[in-house]
Amino acid sequence: MSRVSKPHEIVERALDLSTADGCVVIADEESSANLRWAGNALTTNGVTRGRTVTVVATVDGAEGAASGVVSRAAVTPDDLEPLVRAAEAAARAAGPAEDAQPLVTGVPASPDFTDAPAETDSEVFAAFAPALGDAFARARAGGRELYGFAHHQMTSSYLGTSTGLRLRHDQPNGTLELNAKSPDRTRSAWAGRSTRDFKDVDPAEMDAELARRLGWAERRIELPAGRYETLLPPTAVADLLIYQLWSSTARDAAEGRTVFSRPGGGTRLGETLSPLPLTLRSDPHAPGLESAPFVLAHSSGDGGSVFDNGLPLSRTDWVADGRLERLTTTRHTAALTGLPPAPAIDNLILEGGGERSLDEMVAATTGRALLLTCLWYIREVDPATLLLTGLTRDGVYLVEDGEVVGEVNNFRFNESPVDLLTRATEAGRTEKTLPREWGDWFTRAAMPPLRIPDFNMSSVSRGV
Repeated sequence: MSRVSKPHEIVERALDLSTADGCVVIADEESSANLRWAGNALTTNGVTRGRTVTVVATVDGAEGAASGVVSRAAVTPDDLEPLVRAAEAAARAAGPAEDAQPLVTGVPASPDFTDAPAETDSEVFAAFAPALGDAFARARAGGRELYGFAHHQMTSSYLGTSTGLRLRHDQPNGTLELNAKSPDRTRSAWAGRSTRDFKDVDPAEMDAELARRLGWAERRIELPAGRYETLLPPTAVADLLIYQLWSSTARDAAEGRTVFSRPGGGTRLGETLSPLPLTLRSDPHAPGLESAPFVLAHSSGDGGSVFDNGLPLSRTDWVADGRLERLTTTRHTAALTGLPPAPAIDNLILEGGGERSLDEMVAATTGRALLLTCLWYIREVDPATLLLTGLTRDGVYLVEDGEVVGEVNNFRFNESPVDLLTRATEAGRTEKTLPREWGDWFTRAAMPPLRIPDFNMSSVSRGV
C-alpha cells in the first residue's frame, strides 16, 4: 500500500501538487452496511467502502476569480496529480465565477484531522437483526408480510484548503423502511425511521403500528376529491418543509422569483407566515440530528458555494414564532441582497410548542378528518406560490369523532407548504422522522404532526 493513502495525506498531497492561486480539497471516505427483506425473510445484506476526492482550483484573472471543480471516485495516490491538473485546467478554461469570494481563513483545525476515518459494518445491526427476526415471526403469525430495508452509512469528510483550513466531520446516517402487506396484497402500510446507530429503532413497535393500520384498512370507504380537515404526520410535514427550505434562497426571493418575494420588490423577511408560534430551524449541533458544523460544498449552485468551504455553521432560525426570519444565502448572495450569510445546514426542525402525539390529535378530532401516512412523487407546480402536487401513499384513513373508522382511496393533492403553515390550526409534539419522498437526500428531520382544516385533495388517485 502506498504511504500516501490515508485521507488526510490525500488532502495534503493534493494541496502540495496544486499550482493554482487557491485550492480546496475534500476527501470523503464512505462505508455502508445494509439489510433487505421480503415476505418475512432476509434476502440480501452487504458492506461497501469507497472514497471520493473533490478538488476545487481557483485562478485569479483580470476580470475576477474562476473556479474549476473535479470529483472522482476510487482515487488512489497515483490518480491525484491528474485530478489536480484537471481541476486547474477547468478553472483556467472557465470564465470568472459569479460567486467568487476569498477562501475562508481562521477556522481552528479539527483535532482529529489526522485520525483514521470512522467506519460502519454489519455489527451496527447486531441488536437490530434479531429484533427484526422476532418481528418476522409475529407478522407471520398475524397473517401479514413484511418488506423493507435497513441502511447505515458513515462518511468521514476531510477538508483542506490552501488558506490553511484542516477540518474533518464524521456523519453517520441510518434509515429503516418497513412495509406491511396483507397476504392478498390489497392492503399496505408503511413506516420509516431515521437513526444514527440503529440503537433507537424498534422493529416490534413498528410492526405493531403497521398491524393496526392494516386492521383499519379492512373497511374500505370511497371518498371524492375535495377539501378535508387533514392530520399530516411528521414524515409528510418533513417532505413539504424540506422542499420549502430548498426553495428559500434569498437571491431568488429578492429577484421576484419565489413565494418569498415581496410584491413590488424585496423579500418577505419579517412577515408572519403562521398564527401558531412555529419555529423552523436548522442546527448542526441538534441532539440526535447532528450534521457538519461547517460548509462542505462539492459544487456551487443556488444554495451553496465552493468558495464558502469551511465557513462555520451555527443554529439558524428560518421561521421564528411564525415570522419569516432568514433566507438561505452564501457569502456572495448575502452581499448581493444585503442580508447576513445564512448557509444551508443539513437538518431541519419544526417546533410549535404542542404536546399532543398524532394519536392524541386523532382522538381530539370532532367530526370528520383524514389521517395520512405519507406523501410521494412531490413536484413543483408554481414557484411563485410554491404550489406543490403529489400523491398520498400506503394508507389514508377516515377519522370520525376521534376514531379511525376505515381506509379511504388515495388522492392527488395540490398545496403550498407556506400556505399550510398559514392555515394550520394545531401543531403536535415534535419528533424525529424520516421523510418518505426526500429520504434518499435528506434524513435528519424532526417535525410535529399538523392539523390542516382544509387540505386540498384535488383528485382521486387509483394508485397504491
